[in-house]
Amino acid sequence: MFELLGQIGRFTLTQLAAMGKMFIFLLSALGLAFRRPAKIRLIIYHIKTFGVDSLSVVVLSGFFTGMVMGFQGYYSLRKFNAESWLGSATALSLLRELGPVLAAFMVTGRTGSAMAAELGTMRATEQIDALYSMAINPIKYLVSPRIIASLIAMPLLTAIFDVVGIYGAYLVGVGLLGVSSGSYFSGMESSVVFHDVYSGFIKAVSFGLIITWVCCYKGFHAPPMATGVSQATTESVVLSFVFILVWDYFLTSIML
Repeated sequence: MFELLGQIGRFTLTQLAAMGKMFIFLLSALGLAFRRPAKIRLIIYHIKTFGVDSLSVVVLSGFFTGMVMGFQGYYSLRKFNAESWLGSATALSLLRELGPVLAAFMVTGRTGSAMAAELGTMRATEQIDALYSMAINPIKYLVSPRIIASLIAMPLLTAIFDVVGIYGAYLVGVGLLGVSSGSYFSGMESSVVFHDVYSGFIKAVSFGLIITWVCCYKGFHAPPMATGVSQATTESVVLSFVFILVWDYFLTSIML
């Protein structure tokens, strides 16, 4: 009995220590992000890798997500003779929940895993240790520009996901199922308010921070071996998904 309690206690202390290290890592990266000199070129480069390089997968997933919502929403609303509210249901679902969450998932799989693998490889090949030896803070050089880039790029990607998803639902609902184009957009206009857009924007910014924080931390502290890179990549993607869903719940409960 006491041995079991001891194992539970050791596991709890280990997890708390790991969480503390992660938060210290995040605070260090955020503090160094606003300290001179600013790494403008690195920020622009990472905006490209985080945003532009993820654009194709975000557009494709957003378009087919909207088309699926067009089908499902139409057949659900038809039971209540409310097909004209398809635009409203689609827009609210995408702006408040599905847009930020699914865009974050796509970016995590496309860019977050690449960040973890890159930093894990740098740890395994001692490039991070070389930065320390040259008196260069690797967190400011490698992590802070990525965090700033994610805070800029993630809301833009989410906005593109929302617009493409709404258009995909429009093609299905209006083009295939015969919903009136005027009722599609009028229902959207009457039901969507600024709070819906604002809440989705806040979620997108926080999800971008979570993705960069978790993936950079896992890659930065990856075991310096070949298997350590794959382990860090897998853990970063899974942990990012979990954090996104948990944080989405808390934000939704606060902003309703």
